[in-house]
Amino acid sequence: MAVVYVLAHFDDEYGAWPMIRRGVDQGLDQRFLYLADYPDPQAAATRWAEARAALAALGVDPGRAQHIGQGLGALDGAVHQALEPAAEALRAALRAIGAIERLVVPAWEGGHADHDATAFLAAHLAPEFGDPPVEQFSLYQGRGLPWRLFRACAPLPENGPVNRIRLSAAEWLRYAAAVRFYPSQWKSWLGLWPGMLATFALGGFGHQRLDPARVGERPHAGPLLYERMFGTPYAEVRTALDAAAPRLRRPAA
Repeated sequence: MAVVYVLAHFDDEYGAWPMIRRGVDQGLDQRFLYLADYPDPQAAATRWAEARAALAALGVDPGRAQHIGQGLGALDGAVHQALEPAAEALRAALRAIGAIERLVVPAWEGGHADHDATAFLAAHLAPEFGDPPVEQFSLYQGRGLPWRLFRACAPLPENGPVNRIRLSAAEWLRYAAAVRFYPSQWKSWLGLWPGMLATFALGGFGHQRLDPARVGERPHAGPLLYERMFGTPYAEVRTALDAAAPRLRRPAA
């Protein structure tokens, strides 16, 4: 059975590094499906190559990764505007994979609209594939913070109990050093990477089970990070998710 990471962007896998590393150690069949596309083909090719190189360094065959969102119109920052074609591409990819042990997604946390849209899609499609558990990992969120301030890789209390993965000192060093595989995104990592390491130093790496009911709720009270940072209103995202939800339902496989 496969563990399937349903991701929005080329580099989201970095946030799940400890989960992927444990999967490699355990000999799991791990697959990686990416939904967001990019208007600049050269930038897309560069980022795709970076993601594949990062996976290869982790011990994952890059052939296990697919960019299923290519050409769907699910552009970076606007996956919620192309939910139905994204769902069809995801459904087809999951059917091709076959038996699924669990799905892993960026957390439903209000950090980036694409991450929330990806979590929403996985939660809605899981029942079609035997209802495997959906695990979520935090990337960044701004619960209770002003302006563009955020917490990196800090699981939301609203998302329930946190499952911790212990890493050795050597593994932490490898994790920290793996950021080098994303040179095109150095500006983003300049802000995100120190925050990630601070979170891990204080509490380690954690992931949570995604309760399907959560994707029907606001991620947290107050302004969301993607509202403050990217100018994407939650009301716009919520309207798109709610409009798509009844059309995404299919009979269980």
